[in-house]
Amino acid sequence: MKANILLIDDEEATRFGFSKYLSKVGYAVQEASCLSEAKEVLQSQRFDAVLLDLNLPDGNGLDWIIEVRESYPDIPIIIITGFGDVPIAVEAMRRGADNFLTKPVNMADLEVFLRKSLEIGTLRRKHLIDKRLAKKDYIYFGESPAMEKILNLATIASGNDSPIVISGETGSGKGVLAKWLHENSPRSSLSFVEVNCSNLRGDLLASELFGHSRGAFTSAVQEKQGLIEAADGGTLFLDEIGDMDIGVQAQFLKVIEEKQFRRLGEVKTRKSDFRLICATNRDLLAEARKGAFRKDLYFRINVLPIIIPALRERAEDIPGLVRHILKNLGHQSLEIAPDIMELLQEYSWPGNIRELRNVLERAILLSRGQPLTADYFYGLDAATDLDVPEAMPTGKYSDVEESHIRVILKRFQGDTAKASKALGISRATLYRKLKKFRIIPENHS
Repeated sequence: MKANILLIDDEEATRFGFSKYLSKVGYAVQEASCLSEAKEVLQSQRFDAVLLDLNLPDGNGLDWIIEVRESYPDIPIIIITGFGDVPIAVEAMRRGADNFLTKPVNMADLEVFLRKSLEIGTLRRKHLIDKRLAKKDYIYFGESPAMEKILNLATIASGNDSPIVISGETGSGKGVLAKWLHENSPRSSLSFVEVNCSNLRGDLLASELFGHSRGAFTSAVQEKQGLIEAADGGTLFLDEIGDMDIGVQAQFLKVIEEKQFRRLGEVKTRKSDFRLICATNRDLLAEARKGAFRKDLYFRINVLPIIIPALRERAEDIPGLVRHILKNLGHQSLEIAPDIMELLQEYSWPGNIRELRNVLERAILLSRGQPLTADYFYGLDAATDLDVPEAMPTGKYSDVEESHIRVILKRFQGDTAKASKALGISRATLYRKLKKFRIIPENHS
């Protein structure tokens, strides 16, 4: 891919000469004649280097360098200035420029300076990536054979730009894996932009993705950059893509194929070089067969499918996940007793890892610094219990637990085997609680 250069100079003849030469030696050049134009262009595209004249009609490029460096820390900046402005050029380098050339510029020197500056940009990006990787939290996926396969596939996927579809139940960690893929990819120094397609419909989703011009619709009182633009050079993560409207799907398919798009209400074509990661809790192929999802979009995005198994299908990962979650919650020294761990591994976890985290966090809050006991892990079936009263009784924790056990026992006519399974606890634990609350099952003789 050609390196993309932003050339900022108010002299048309200078821009023409530079553009002609740089295009000839293999660069893509975008021109700007003033600072305001340069700012607009820089926001709409990703550049590999900036060639900047200091004396511009609407301001001094010297003052703009710090702003560019803060927003785009990896982009090399080369100053172009007259011979008498060398002290100013030196000051520009103090502010963050990488090099400077004096007019008249020798084109061969320009190409050498530019090549060296691009190497600096590459090294700077690598340094930023290393810093980010050093700071980021370690993500634990599990050690089961199923998750080892997922991690191997994810490692392969992180090293290329092919579209990825991550499938799995709600709470299984699709978003976490998507972020991991970005942070371990060559694009990790740039943006990770997330869009939840289930929260927005029709024109609202289209506006969020593509952006809009002022007056494009009634409430469009000002221009808006779309998230496709914001993801330029980085990763665009479409969560729950199965909920995307058919009309928006057709528009987005064209973007994937051409890497070009238009803001709503605009005729100007814009470009965005993003890596696409999608996630869904639906069977997209089944949705495509019944006409709820475009087949052409499905086959275009489903290059590297990754299916995360439900937590109930890999109970052997639960001990490790529990330790990892407790560490992230700041309670790595907490011990989980064997009977509690057995309870956690026997439960079906309809909410997957998200529910596991919530249950552990709740138990920590209720324990108030005391050792965790089974009493703090009651009612793990609440997420799937359709017959739970609309409002659980309020009051002391033990009162709530007692009331819940009575509801479950009543539902199963006092059958302790079925009740213990529904509660997610062993029959022995249930009997201890029955004794504690002095509950006698209906069929008890």
